[in-house]
This record gives sequence, C-alpha cells and structure tokens, in this order.
Amino acid sequence: MIKIGLLSDTHAWWDDRYVTYFSGCDEIWHAGDIGSETLALQLASIKPFRAVHGNIDGYPLRIQYPRVLRFKVEEVEVLITHIGGYPGRYAPEIREELFSNPPQLFIAGHSHILKAQYDPKLQCMHLNPGAAGKSGFHKVRTLMRFVIDGKQLKDLEVIELGNE
Repeated sequence: MIKIGLLSDTHAWWDDRYVTYFSGCDEIWHAGDIGSETLALQLASIKPFRAVHGNIDGYPLRIQYPRVLRFKVEEVEVLITHIGGYPGRYAPEIREELFSNPPQLFIAGHSHILKAQYDPKLQCMHLNPGAAGKSGFHKVRTLMRFVIDGKQLKDLEVIELGNE
C-alpha cells in the first residue's frame, strides 16, 4: 500500500500547506507546470518526488523531468503527462500511447480543472488534480491524495487550498 500526494500547475507557487498535506504520503507526484527548480526541490525534500514537465517549464526542468512518465506502483500501471485531455477528449500527443497500451491510472494537468473520471473504454481511471498555484483562471487551488493498494485506487481525497 502506498499513499500518493498529487498536484499540478503550481507555476512556482509555494504553499507551506503542501508540507502539511503531503507529510503523511509516501510519494509526491506533480503533473507539470512546476514553474521553478526551487519548487521541485522543496517538494522533493518532503517525500520522494516524481514529475513531468509542463508547457511553461523551462530548459532546466525539461531536462530533469520528462514530458511523459510511465511506471508501475504496486500492481497499477501509471501514465503521467501535462497536456493529456480527459476521457472522450484526449490530447492528440498522448492518444496513441493511451490506446495502444492503456494504463490503469492516467494523470494529466494543464486544464486547471480538477477531475476524477473513469474511462470504461480504456478501463482506466483519469485524474487531474486541478491547479495548486495562483496563476490561471481557476477560482480554488486544489490538490489530491489517494492510496494505491495492490490493483486498487482508493481513499481519493480532494483538498481545497482556497483562493488566497
């Protein structure tokens, strides 16, 4: 069993509550638009950190973090990218990989819209943690936490950080 803290679209914004909400997690995953190396290092200082770069991330972050990250946790195949779309409207740049070898968990950011949706066609859970930073049109900053236990994704929590 592994507990995951998930965020996206921080755009270099640090919130001390990241430590509070992620200290009980085993890993932190970031779905892109990290915004700064400093922020990535701060998150990595809390727990083991996995991330993809997003469209606003510059050269240093693009070197450290891939555009697409695929790995297995417990018995769940995970695929993370920044611009991924959602069930029924996947982004063209990820569609082929999703359909040729569907993961059990697909995570994307970019839209700043929090979403948890099962795709029955791919038999895949899709998560978008919304945006944890202040840049963008979103009204409420959000994070997610969840547990992967064997083949199961469970105990999904949405955490609202407010609009300050």
